[in-house]
Amino acid sequence: MLDAQTYTPRLKAQYVAKIRAALKEEFGYKNDMQIPRLDKIVLNMGVGEAVKDTKKVKNAAEELSAIAGQKAVITKAKNSIAGFRVREDMPLGCKVTLRGDRMYEFLDRLINVALPRVRDFRGVKGTAFDGRGNYAMGLKEHIVFPEIDFDKVDEVLGMDIIICTTAPTDAEAKSLLKQFNMPFNS
Repeated sequence: MLDAQTYTPRLKAQYVAKIRAALKEEFGYKNDMQIPRLDKIVLNMGVGEAVKDTKKVKNAAEELSAIAGQKAVITKAKNSIAGFRVREDMPLGCKVTLRGDRMYEFLDRLINVALPRVRDFRGVKGTAFDGRGNYAMGLKEHIVFPEIDFDKVDEVLGMDIIICTTAPTDAEAKSLLKQFNMPFNS
């Protein structure tokens, strides 16, 4: 049995042991607090079919909770949009914000388990940074995660994954993610 006080996620230990020193040398930081680190990872699922059937949002929230290891929050519409048949406060999707050890565990599973299971995978886009050191990517199928039982899935859903870092520039954030073995294609 794992002891909660002594267990450290593999990527977190790697960050402390090797990655911080490599980034400090690469960018010439004077202070250890300048070294970029992961801040949070946000997972988001928009369920377009929720307009017709609200049970689909609950199923998506349960599956997202299984993937993240943390309870998902159901997101609701802020405004009514008649053209899309959306009313105010109607459930439309779900999201989870991961921090700390769960964030490192998820990133480890994403890089080493889920992304290699994507069909025709050639790497993730290296240009999807926002200018402030945050990286956003999308998956078309949430079933690439091993926590999802393929036989029990009613509908395959896509999801957005946003990795927020403390890096001030995209180059520093990309270097941080490369150190974590993020498979960039460019």
